[in-house]
Amino acid sequence: MGTPSGLRSWGSSSPCSPSPPPPPIYSSPRNQRNFKLVERKQLSHNVAKFRFALPTPASVLGLPIGQHISCRGRDNLGEEVIKPYTPTTLDSDVGYFELVIKMYPQGRMSHHFREMRVGDYLSVKGPKGRFKYQPGQVRAFGMLAGGSGITPMFQVTRAILENPEDQTKVHLIYANVTYDDILLKEELDALASNYPKQFKVSYVLNQPPEGWNGGVGFVSKEMIQTHCPAPAPDIQILRCGPPPMNKAMGAHLDDLGYTKEMQFQF
Repeated sequence: MGTPSGLRSWGSSSPCSPSPPPPPIYSSPRNQRNFKLVERKQLSHNVAKFRFALPTPASVLGLPIGQHISCRGRDNLGEEVIKPYTPTTLDSDVGYFELVIKMYPQGRMSHHFREMRVGDYLSVKGPKGRFKYQPGQVRAFGMLAGGSGITPMFQVTRAILENPEDQTKVHLIYANVTYDDILLKEELDALASNYPKQFKVSYVLNQPPEGWNGGVGFVSKEMIQTHCPAPAPDIQILRCGPPPMNKAMGAHLDDLGYTKEMQFQF
């Protein structure tokens, strides 16, 4: 799964004068780095959390909030494949970063992650992405996520809620096919419980279990009206999901009066 390359020490400290904190790993999207898989945790039959070590226990990834990295691997035919992923960790998670990966039966990069074992190396490049977040840039975010599209939303939400100076409100609608497809549910529910005045999450399932009291079917205009902030110059609606969902959500938002400036698609 690759060999270590491009890793180096970020300096040492003397007993008398502690060295400054190590610089972030990423400062240019041209940087290509290999990171060692140190922990793999299976979350469901097709979802796993992968933890990769940074060069030192004090290193930070330095990925701008809401941006992603490109991961390079091999499919089942041995051909190279590159796919973007958003870490679920922030720079407050020192010394490592984590990816929550849903592995699809026919997915080319899914094959690579299925085959990865602790000790293997992942080839990564970044940062990439058009989204740039500054605390307080909007009064509120509405977020429309589907499936693995939750990862950039989760990262942005964590950054907001864990910053005591940032009072931005977040309203998330998260759509999946079944209950078992919901990624990061425990973490999302904990954020909603710990920050009830600032963060609210609404789940929507296409095939809900018995006794389900959340949304059912596809995300509708009515759901957006109910759970997301109304159109205004100081709000923004973020969306990330499968292409059919992104297209449908864009049409809903246009119909509801959200201007292009109020919308962003990851």
